[in-house]
Amino acid sequence: MPHSAVRLVELRDTPLDVAEVVGALDDDASGGLTLFVGRVRDHDGGKGVTGLDYTAHPTALDRLRAVCDRVAEEYDVQGVAAVHRTGTLAIGDLAVIVATTAAHRGEAFTASRALIDTLKAEVPIWKHQRFGDGTEEWVGAP
Repeated sequence: MPHSAVRLVELRDTPLDVAEVVGALDDDASGGLTLFVGRVRDHDGGKGVTGLDYTAHPTALDRLRAVCDRVAEEYDVQGVAAVHRTGTLAIGDLAVIVATTAAHRGEAFTASRALIDTLKAEVPIWKHQRFGDGTEEWVGAP
């Protein structure tokens, strides 16, 4: 059963909006909101990145919801949100936004760190990077 603190969980092929995520977690009980925004950078492993694609397994959204539910259960938070892009992204595009709210900042920081780290480890979303030298690589693919 979904946890009531989980307010926004989505995979989408359209640009992400930080204000949407912050708005989804707005409540008067929370003294702290922590936010992590992952962006497409122009380099990786010493090579220049020109762009990338994110591909999600059909179970990825359910797995992302399960991660959010688990974070909401394990930490004393009022709100949890996670949104991840799929499709083709350019340098500087937002790839992932996660946020949590809690009565105090410490719990919000700890929960947000657990949320992004667990998402990256357990949700089947794979990155296909293209490099300036013409090479490419898959990251996170089985």
